[in-house]
Amino acid sequence: MSMQIVEKSGEGLSRVYGVTVPASELATRLEARIAEVAPQMNVKGFRPGKVPTAHVRRLYGKALMGEVIEATLNEGAQKVLDDNKLRPAGQPDLKPSSDMDKVLAGGEDLAFELAVEVMPDFEPIDPASIELTKPVYKVSDAEVDEALADLAKQARTYEPRKGKSLKAKDGDQLLIDFVGTIDGVAFDGGTATDAELTLGSGQFIPGFEDQLVGAKPGDEVTVKVDFPADYQAANLAGKAAEFATTVKEVRAPVDAEPDDELAKRLGLADLAALKDLLKSNLEGRYSNSSRFKLKRALLDVLDTKHDFALPPRMVDAEFAGIWQQVQADKTQGGLPPEDEGKTEDQLKDEYKKIAERRVRLGLVLAEIGRKNDVAVTEQELADAMMREARQYGAQAQQVFDMYRQRADLQAALRAPIYEDKVVDLIFGKAKIEEKEVSKEELLEEDDLPEGYGG
Repeated sequence: MSMQIVEKSGEGLSRVYGVTVPASELATRLEARIAEVAPQMNVKGFRPGKVPTAHVRRLYGKALMGEVIEATLNEGAQKVLDDNKLRPAGQPDLKPSSDMDKVLAGGEDLAFELAVEVMPDFEPIDPASIELTKPVYKVSDAEVDEALADLAKQARTYEPRKGKSLKAKDGDQLLIDFVGTIDGVAFDGGTATDAELTLGSGQFIPGFEDQLVGAKPGDEVTVKVDFPADYQAANLAGKAAEFATTVKEVRAPVDAEPDDELAKRLGLADLAALKDLLKSNLEGRYSNSSRFKLKRALLDVLDTKHDFALPPRMVDAEFAGIWQQVQADKTQGGLPPEDEGKTEDQLKDEYKKIAERRVRLGLVLAEIGRKNDVAVTEQELADAMMREARQYGAQAQQVFDMYRQRADLQAALRAPIYEDKVVDLIFGKAKIEEKEVSKEELLEEDDLPEGYGG
């Protein structure tokens, strides 16, 4: 293809090229396009496939020329990148500089400017030279026993009260029948038979459960309550109601024993298997925290060890995303306390630094990944799309199909998987020393360093 390419300017990471495609080249391409579509056209008054090319040109010439120009622009942009071996940071910007009406009519060359930001050229740190300390916490037997006791409490059963006092206490479960009325008239949803109610659980409207404390089996209690003003059923909101309640059973809670029996109720072989499961759940939670802190320490190292020019438009786009979030937080309920007293300029300055840090880290991780052939497999992407879709329950299939069709959504899923793969690659090569810490130390929120952004 004949086109003329001239570099107009190149400062920092920005390049601007002028590209000219002669009108004669566009005319040749238009003829080829017309010859391609004419045989497939159905036009009134002509047999299918027998429409003369001159007639096609008269009817559709302008539209087809539009297609030719668009294809030529894209091809020209790609040629500029290929010929100059450029790695673009983001989409190049195309600005036609000729009179497009005249170009469409075939009377002027197509001239356009291509502005592109290129990736900075830098040598990333060798992962093997990185030294990190990983905080770890070993799960104690006492902690497993505590989790087991909590589980036994949740798995409690209720047995009818025996002994001298059968009176209901807070925490007991009652078996009751009731009929609710407002001004003496029963209302929808206000009647039940054999309802199980745990006193103090708050499952009934405020005041209902308190009035049954001290009741015995066989008691008839008239419970008087007001429905809350914001009750979801508008016809009941704020109304005074009476519930004629019959107490049929009073049952006391019996905590489950942490034994083989409890394990079997929960679908496990025995108590040892249940303890193993609880221990591995706790360990999983702590190892996530360990990894989180180790990754943050790694990002700090990568941030401080690299200093290179950043593509301005990349930083602007990152900042725009952050700033939009800041504005949303502001309108929805205020900024975090540390940002409260700052001026707009101070905030912009700080968040610009965060944007720069994020772009720098993204470029460093991408470069280390590129040097080590890290890639996200189709299977990993498909799994991530499935995980994402499952969160939407009944709509899962539609969401999955939408992900399959949209490259931008796939890119958003691919990025964090890629980042984690590069981070794991670095962890595999770096010198990592484990340091035992207390549970409190491991789980405490660190103060985020300046410019740390997730």
